[in-house]
Amino acid sequence: MKAIGYSHPQPIEQNDALIDIELPTPQAKGRDILVKVQAVSVNPVDTKVRISASPEAGEYKVLGWDAVGEVIATGELVELFKVGDSVWYAGDITRSGSNAEYQLVDERIVGLKPRSLSNVEAAAMPLTAITAWELLFDRLDFMPAIQGDTEQSSHQVHKLSAPRKSILIMGAAGGVGSILTQLATNLTDATVIGTASRQQSQDWVKELGADHVINHHQPLMPQLADIGIESVTHVISLTHTDQHFDQLIEVLVPQGKLALIDDPKTTIDITKLKRKSLSLHWELMFTRSMFNTWDIKKQHELLTTVARLIDQGILKTTLGESYGTINAANLKRAHAHIESNKAVGKIVLEGF
Repeated sequence: MKAIGYSHPQPIEQNDALIDIELPTPQAKGRDILVKVQAVSVNPVDTKVRISASPEAGEYKVLGWDAVGEVIATGELVELFKVGDSVWYAGDITRSGSNAEYQLVDERIVGLKPRSLSNVEAAAMPLTAITAWELLFDRLDFMPAIQGDTEQSSHQVHKLSAPRKSILIMGAAGGVGSILTQLATNLTDATVIGTASRQQSQDWVKELGADHVINHHQPLMPQLADIGIESVTHVISLTHTDQHFDQLIEVLVPQGKLALIDDPKTTIDITKLKRKSLSLHWELMFTRSMFNTWDIKKQHELLTTVARLIDQGILKTTLGESYGTINAANLKRAHAHIESNKAVGKIVLEGF
């Protein structure tokens, strides 16, 4: 099968940072399904792994943790899917990725693709939707207010009864921020404040439904005061947490909650949280698949719920740009754009 990979980590500018390769087609066993990959998107995690992780000696490392495709084979223990199903998923960082014609993935972290989206539109969303959902509803304990019929799962309909809360989303125009802003706006009763620095990204965050947009390159507290907000109950920091850490503590109410997903380049002093009794919550959407946790199937359930919300018109795709066919040249372009920190929405590629 066709695939794109690398033999050793290096900057994306190097000719062989990503190369077109041929690999054996894998076979489905156990709870794995074999998916014919039709579209993928590129996330910051792809660039981080590419620059830091080496494959086994004599092998290639295949990246890619967002995909849409068709199930073409199932393992003997598979219960949730059948051959011919159109699915979407973010996969497992410990396994070979989606930058290949065929991929094995555990059915418990897969959902049926939204019927109303094209493959390209859908491929933009799984990793960021899982991350955003887990941030809000698993780490920060918001309750999703969902209208209509839902599966009997841990993500059931809830009526909101808590006092109005406020969420500051740092980096709201990026991939995770784009779906997080929609989830927070549509499924919670919180006031949603997104941060973005450029006019294009500010307009995007407003379009996604944020109540307010402020600039993270300027002091946060005066900007919040200008829109009549003294402090916020929750902060979700998606990037450069170490650069804004003291300000995030400043804007949080006593007993507030701070969640983050990035990897601070400098040490953050969590003892600064003590005076206000602030809690710290880290989110990594690969945790459930990496450790085969008791609740791993929650990712299947939440992808199913997100697909329904999309088909109901409540959520929309976060597709930013399509970079054409899935090959090394186009993936290198996508990695370079992600590393520029100027991406708005998601970069997607389609077909081999």
